[in-house]
Amino acid sequence: MLIEIYNAILYQPLLNLLVFFYNVIPGHDVGIAIILLTIFIKVILSPFFVQSIKAQKRMQILQPKIDELKEKYKGQQDKLGPALMELYKKEKINPLSSCLPLLLQLPFLIAVYQVFSAGLSSGSLEMIYPFISNPGTINPVSFGLINLSHPSSVMAVLAGAAQFWQSKMMMAKHSNKSSAGGMAGQMGAQMTYIMPLVTIFIGTRLPAGLTLYWFLMTLLSALQQLLVFKKMDKPRTTFFDK
Repeated sequence: MLIEIYNAILYQPLLNLLVFFYNVIPGHDVGIAIILLTIFIKVILSPFFVQSIKAQKRMQILQPKIDELKEKYKGQQDKLGPALMELYKKEKINPLSSCLPLLLQLPFLIAVYQVFSAGLSSGSLEMIYPFISNPGTINPVSFGLINLSHPSSVMAVLAGAAQFWQSKMMMAKHSNKSSAGGMAGQMGAQMTYIMPLVTIFIGTRLPAGLTLYWFLMTLLSALQQLLVFKKMDKPRTTFFDK
């Protein structure tokens, strides 16, 4: 039952959208089809991503107060928890809201992986809607250079580099607004370098089509993050007044 719902809501629509883009693009380049599919998914997830960025910045601004409470109630977890919840309530912050886009993007990532596995590897297009022209098979070679059904070290490095840029941008804001020397700052600095390496390691083992999607999604998110930061840093109002 759950699999049927998942297929109907995510997998089948994304597969059909990829095939539609592939059909209408001159030259039928699957790489361009993936780019268009990524932009489509990004537009859907954008409101949640903006909410996440704002929540992260609120948490960064609030970090000194959080550190004060941790120092005040050091070794007293029974008092620290309620004190933090009271602080979040006072500042109208949901500490879990920054995780929402990641949780929402995970099903899309799984569905996209399955789409590429079916469409680029085996050519199985059995779930195409009747009003979508079935090309029979999809040529996995993009721009005449990269076979997107096979792993690509180049795409993996690009995905890792995009993630490093996005994380570095966030850490730069963190160091300007809060105590980067605290535990959270140290962990964040470590993850800035570790996660891109993990992305590259995993990316070299996944189809390049999926890595291209991850690179584009991360790049678009970084650009959107940059725009959100600029808007939030305007001196005409404070962030908490928004």
